[in-house]
Amino acid sequence: MIGYISDNLLLPILDFFYGLVPSYGLAIVALTVVIRLALFPLSAGSIRSARRMRIAQPVMQKRQAEIKSRFASNPQKQQEELGKLMKEFGSPLAGCLPLLVQMPILFALFATLRGSPFADVPYTLNLKVLPAEQIAAVEPKPFTSASHSIFVTETDHVPVIASLPGGTKLGTGESVQIQLQTKSGEAFAEVLNGVANGKSFLPAWAVTKGESIVSVSEAGEITALAPGDATVEGKIPGLAARSGFLFIKALGQVGFYTDGAVNWDIAILVGSFGLSLFISQLLSGMGMPANPQQSTANKITPVMITGMFLFFPLPAGVLLYMVIANIFQALQTFLLTREALPDNLQAILDDQLKQQPAAAAAGGVPGSRLPFEPKGGNK
Repeated sequence: MIGYISDNLLLPILDFFYGLVPSYGLAIVALTVVIRLALFPLSAGSIRSARRMRIAQPVMQKRQAEIKSRFASNPQKQQEELGKLMKEFGSPLAGCLPLLVQMPILFALFATLRGSPFADVPYTLNLKVLPAEQIAAVEPKPFTSASHSIFVTETDHVPVIASLPGGTKLGTGESVQIQLQTKSGEAFAEVLNGVANGKSFLPAWAVTKGESIVSVSEAGEITALAPGDATVEGKIPGLAARSGFLFIKALGQVGFYTDGAVNWDIAILVGSFGLSLFISQLLSGMGMPANPQQSTANKITPVMITGMFLFFPLPAGVLLYMVIANIFQALQTFLLTREALPDNLQAILDDQLKQQPAAAAAGGVPGSRLPFEPKGGNK
């Protein structure tokens, strides 16, 4: 499904924007905004549900405990009353469905930006070499890799697969040719014959595991040397992988620290991601009662996630998408926190905000003093 969405929805949108403004960086920004606008109703539903549950949860938990206690001997009546409670405040799981619906599109967008033309596309083949006397008893099972859309010009891309007709199990001394072809069966090399500098898109194959088990030529011919497991990989260069945008040196660049030097463009993108995530979380709590546990999580979570991208790096183009998406999410959160609540939830929220100064003065909720309350407590 992800590949289908990428090929039939996201790449055509990308082609459209690149045709308007020939900049892959701007195309990423435009594609991100379009997808986020399309998913606005779904993500808004999740934000609304989370906001409402944050207000209603203390009351719901109290009412649930009362219902279970009062109707402990009558399960049928207990379920009926719990159903009424859910109808009144909504289900805590209501915000999950919009997230699940939009996840395939977001995963497809993520996968699109990690592939051609923004990054080099790898084709990986995991091989098993058997002794020559054993391979005759093995039934050949043809191997076909996942399809990747490869940009051969700024406006032309073709779906390409790697295949081994005889399968990934080889006999010692056997040689096989890796076949790169389109879904229609046309050899990728033939497609490149009509492309300027077409040979630059041919992958250079290399053994990444088991160099004593197999060897591979640059043209993709594998020779089995000895029994064991091996991995062969070839990368088709991304057309825009080395293209810059604003302060970004290359959209396909990966890693905060490479070749003994700090990539400051990656550092800025990762830092911007963490900052935008932190702001979005702060906005989600705007107008809500103070919650020390939530406040701590809001501070720690952005740091943890941001640090993760330093140790598990992503291409610069993907980071650019994530920063733009977070900025859009923050704006959406800001707008929705200003949205009027249902009367029953507004009454609960007003009551929670009224109780907060008294709890802070009594020392019941550390750090919950309102911004406009004097440091000495109630006057």
